[in-house]
Amino acid sequence: MKRTITTLVAAGAVASAGVLGAAYLGLVNVGADDPHFPAVHAFLAMARDRSIAVRARDIEVPNLKDENLIRVGAGNYNAMCIGCHLAPGVKKTELSQALYPPPPNLAKLGVSGDPAVAFWTIKHGIKASGMPAWGKSMGDEYIWGIVAFLDQLPQMNAQQYNAMVTSSGGHQHGGGESEMHNHEGQHGDNVPAPAAEATSGRGHHDKGHAEAHHPESPSPEPAPGHHGNNEADSGHHSKPASKTHIHRDGKQHTHEG
Repeated sequence: MKRTITTLVAAGAVASAGVLGAAYLGLVNVGADDPHFPAVHAFLAMARDRSIAVRARDIEVPNLKDENLIRVGAGNYNAMCIGCHLAPGVKKTELSQALYPPPPNLAKLGVSGDPAVAFWTIKHGIKASGMPAWGKSMGDEYIWGIVAFLDQLPQMNAQQYNAMVTSSGGHQHGGGESEMHNHEGQHGDNVPAPAAEATSGRGHHDKGHAEAHHPESPSPEPAPGHHGNNEADSGHHSKPASKTHIHRDGKQHTHEG
């Protein structure tokens, strides 16, 4: 028995040393475009699910059928979650395709039968997954609003989704609101138009996204004419053109002769 235990301990030590050595040498690819091995993925998924289940088991679930709670949740979901977790009528987005592990399509899954787990996940987030801890800036009642909305979401079509978002108060969570995480309108045709217009939270983030793809063109220089604007008003002939002019790059150039 002692020999068996000694052998197992020695094998464990060697295996641990091998894993640490491989990690230190950079042999582990942490790129999000390189999926885990099936065994590693299964272990991490089990650890995640059990961790959340244990911490969510004592959470008391409020009345998720409250219409006002659902309505508030619709606005926040559309402003904060649609880019990763999609919605009825919304195809895959840049974020939903680029993240690993891929975020679940909540338009189909909803709360997956456990609203307490959904609440805990939204509030605390998940490490190394791209899922934020919205509890850092959002009150519990607003998080429950999203959970209540998710409970209804799988039964909605695109038209019903848009109507619900339009009737909501938009992006709100009791202070600390920021336009930086608002994903409305940044995925082109993927976002249902009425839903994208439901809230006025377009700002710094969306503007920067648009300008990065479609920078504004410089204003064209006015074509030279016989009269300038001032001369047209005063009736005088135009003055001789100056030999010095400024280029668009700000440099001054003087013609000789």
